[in-house]
Amino acid sequence: MTARQNLFGVTLDALTMDQTVDRCLAAVRAGERLEIGVVNAAKLVNMRRDPALARAVSGCDLVLADGQAVVWAGRLLRRPLPERVAGIDLFMRLLGEAEAAGHSVYLLGARQDVLDTMLRRIAVRFPGLRVAGSRNGYFDDSEQPAIADAIAASGADMLFLGMTSPKKEIFTAGYGERSKVALVHGVGGSFDILAGVTRRAPERWQRLGLEWLYRALQEPRRLGKRYLTTNVSFALMTGRELLRRTPAPPISTASRGES
Repeated sequence: MTARQNLFGVTLDALTMDQTVDRCLAAVRAGERLEIGVVNAAKLVNMRRDPALARAVSGCDLVLADGQAVVWAGRLLRRPLPERVAGIDLFMRLLGEAEAAGHSVYLLGARQDVLDTMLRRIAVRFPGLRVAGSRNGYFDDSEQPAIADAIAASGADMLFLGMTSPKKEIFTAGYGERSKVALVHGVGGSFDILAGVTRRAPERWQRLGLEWLYRALQEPRRLGKRYLTTNVSFALMTGRELLRRTPAPPISTASRGES
């Protein structure tokens, strides 16, 4: 049975990367549907503001700590998570495992040019990987049923969604089952990183929990204010939760005026 921790009203699975990969592969081998959700500081803040996003994430079979700040908050609040399971790292591990085991994948998301570039790079890195199909992530809500049917028709074992929140979570919640894949994993901006459109923070920045800052420095106008706002909100959420969990000091007899 997987250990779980509750942070800010969200149940997270306390798994390492290796344990997560094992769970994913076991689901694919057994043909059992497994939806993966990942959360960072910004998403936990947005889940409080967006009930549809909160329902979509909470409805996933596994919910993992994608952000280092979430791991730190868990330790501070005495609800420890073993390590960060970054969505892009899990994505790469699963592509390698899929290649080795002969599982097929479907890639949904990003602009068409970005998707094409990523597919070329993946073909070089994982030459034996079976790509059952792909599609860009620019579509109307009315197209979602047809896209899910196309994924099902491809026979893919794993579906990776390179789309932003809450679009990927809502698609997963509404059409993950209809897509008939064993594993569904929303990987956010990973397609852009693999295509070389954006750069991922160096490992040192990641260890310090500053991946958000590295990303914001690349697009300060679009992301600067957003990250600053959500990070402050997350710090306040953590502080309030810590105060609720900290017992008041005992009242001494002297302070009660007893003699």
